[in-house]
Amino acid sequence: MANQKRILDPCCGSRMMHFDRANPDVLFGDRRAETITVTDRSHGKADGTRTITIAPDTLLDFRALPFADGSFHLVAFDPPHVARGGEDSWLVAKYGKLGPNWQDDLRAGFTECFRVLAANGVLVFKWNETHVKLSEVLALTPHQPIFGNTSGRKAGTHWLVFMKPATGVVEGKEVASAQ
Repeated sequence: MANQKRILDPCCGSRMMHFDRANPDVLFGDRRAETITVTDRSHGKADGTRTITIAPDTLLDFRALPFADGSFHLVAFDPPHVARGGEDSWLVAKYGKLGPNWQDDLRAGFTECFRVLAANGVLVFKWNETHVKLSEVLALTPHQPIFGNTSGRKAGTHWLVFMKPATGVVEGKEVASAQ
């Protein structure tokens, strides 16, 4: 797949973390394209429902990204983090749900996100540890974050920043120098 964008969000969902949900620099991808309405009386709507629309620019699987190595300068990786929840769950509708092989899925996701990053590219990773601890997820990538917001279990949501090396080996592959 040809790419003209600088930023990839391979798990965009409803684009809720983006200030500009139509940013022309971002390629919004997701494995789902759908509008979901679920019962959620906590939201306060008279009919007791909530609706969310997932409308990516392209359908894709973050475990096997259809882009050449080094295609993006920035990847925003916000994979599903919900481990438990019914089909009518608002959280499952909003964020998706981890599969039974979630460790393999996230390991493959990190590998693919780093693969499509240019040398010196930045990966911003968002994780909520309500169901799975951040330490369990970070064990799935050989890279260490540079910095981030590790807010603790009470707040639950963490933002971490990684930078792909300019040269060397990443995930068993030689990385070219950025010139």
